Amino acid sequence: MNKVKFELKDVSLERPDCNSTGKRPTAIILNRINTVFLQGQITAVMGPSGAGKSSLLRLLNRLEDPGTGSITLDGANLKDLNIFTLRRRVGMVWQLPTLFPGTVAANISYGPRLRGIPPVAAATMARKLIQTVGLTAELLDRPAASLSIGQQQRVSLARTLANEPEVLLLDEPTSALDPTAAANILHLMADLRSRLGLTIIFVTHLPEQARQVADRVLLLSHGEIIESGPALQFFTAPRDPRSRLFLNGQLEG
Repeated sequence: MNKVKFELKDVSLERPDCNSTGKRPTAIILNRINTVFLQGQITAVMGPSGAGKSSLLRLLNRLEDPGTGSITLDGANLKDLNIFTLRRRVGMVWQLPTLFPGTVAANISYGPRLRGIPPVAAATMARKLIQTVGLTAELLDRPAASLSIGQQQRVSLARTLANEPEVLLLDEPTSALDPTAAANILHLMADLRSRLGLTIIFVTHLPEQARQVADRVLLLSHGEIIESGPALQFFTAPRDPRSRLFLNGQLEG
């Protein structure tokens, strides 16, 4: 049985609601979330727009903290962990590539050099990682901004892997990509899970992507969990009627 990597207990999140006319206007983003994410598995977090998917991801490496409840990583409360150590252990890749000015090599080796790894060793890591994400070493000396969006997203992933994370959080990593580049990213996710044993949690609004690579599915709507469990069960025999609506494209946010 897979070990629990993250556990969320009664996690709620509120934010100011600009559309409210009340004295203390708040919007409930996540409401009493209780769930686990298992080590070495790919979990797809799905739901309609505004369901709280990206907000949930942000909580897992403390870009935000919940208003109530607790989140643990390997049994330790996130708030007790050094924030820099946490973000090395739990890497994040966004919808759009977020690269620094400079070469591909400089981007990938940034984290290792920041940790004091000598330049030659950092360059060796960059050469290995560019191949890990399915690109060729010839790209290392190119300006990162000159690459295609699909290539830039892979470089973003390589830069995150350079920190040797245990967990990868991916927030709709294929949303800006063409179908071929998107398929390549999905294949890479499955490959990284198999070869490196990474725990991967990715947000998607496309059920077909989750069907292709996910071991487990977490479906959100209006900040609450509708259904969670093995992907095969979710896609063949969903338990909640709202899950069927979502799979038919009929569940509104």
